[in-house]
Amino acid sequence: MKKSYKKLLLFQIIVLTIYFLLNNFVSSILGNYFNVLYYFILLFLFKMIFGFEKDNHRDTKNVCMEIAIYLLIYFLLYYLSGIILSFAKTTNYLHFNGILKIILPLIITILLKEILRYMMIRKSEESKLLIITSCIFFTLFDLLGTFETNIFYSNYTVFIYVALTLLPTISRNIFATYVTYKTGYKPLILYFLIMNLYSFFLPIIPNPNRYIYSIVELLVPMFFLYGIYKYFKREKDYTIERNYNKKRIGNLIIPLLLVTFLVYITSGYFHYHAIVVASGSMTPNILKGDVVVIEKINKKDIQVGDVIAYKYDKRIIIHRLVKIIKVGNEMFYYTKGDANYGIDNYKIREDMIIGIVVTRVPYVGYPTVWINEL
Repeated sequence: MKKSYKKLLLFQIIVLTIYFLLNNFVSSILGNYFNVLYYFILLFLFKMIFGFEKDNHRDTKNVCMEIAIYLLIYFLLYYLSGIILSFAKTTNYLHFNGILKIILPLIITILLKEILRYMMIRKSEESKLLIITSCIFFTLFDLLGTFETNIFYSNYTVFIYVALTLLPTISRNIFATYVTYKTGYKPLILYFLIMNLYSFFLPIIPNPNRYIYSIVELLVPMFFLYGIYKYFKREKDYTIERNYNKKRIGNLIIPLLLVTFLVYITSGYFHYHAIVVASGSMTPNILKGDVVVIEKINKKDIQVGDVIAYKYDKRIIIHRLVKIIKVGNEMFYYTKGDANYGIDNYKIREDMIIGIVVTRVPYVGYPTVWINEL
């Protein structure tokens, strides 16, 4: 093994060991900025010891376009799955403290980490051993922050750790190593920024259980890896290369529109809102498992006989409006399920009403109901 290879391998071992010793203590003080500081120091030391390499791969732009298309397809399928798995509202971090303590350190960490990954792989040259050790290095780096002493308490806890943390982390770093080796760090920065930040900017996200989500985290990087591998296997002449970006940009439009529409229609923040009906109280007009579209309208325009959606006891209920009573300056609404014998034994205020049901899509939401009843 070359002397420079041995030096790089020693560097990886030392920085991992120091990170392992410092992680629990220093991270409790610096929080999310511990990784920022550590990666910054590593990059500085790496430059001093090994020097830097420029990222000037000829396929970088095309691979970024490939990844953008794969991401849009992924989010389209992911948000479609939300119809089955249900949705959850995201926590709002788009304020000063959230941006400073959560979002900003995450962005900086991704940038520094992928540049360091690229530098290590470039210095590995054609050594497969060092490329593999670089992949192991970043895998262990990710795992050290998740390691707890109770992991090996029982066979079950070992299985949970392997399934939910270890395998997805390995999958993610194999993909990152391959893409970095072939095209540099820019496509990876695009990928990790979007995959790690989208939940901060979208009002809702699909809500799978942790086992399904771990399978997604395991398989998605492998599908992306296969797509990039196929890209490099294709034979491209000058004409194909010249027209490639124009063609791929056109392919972005439909997935982008569909993802935007799904977020729009399911978020509840806009004029129309789609939800799954989880009970049979409106049979036969609206069945359990139907998806209904709710239109937000002025409360004064709601009339007796309309099917309305409102929030009660932390649930969204779809019932027919049967009576409106005005007490002073306040309006109270009373509803009844079409399949129920009596009027609901509570009153509804204006601020509880979401809107009226304008249409339904039969049976589409039944898998959501079935999963939630397991």
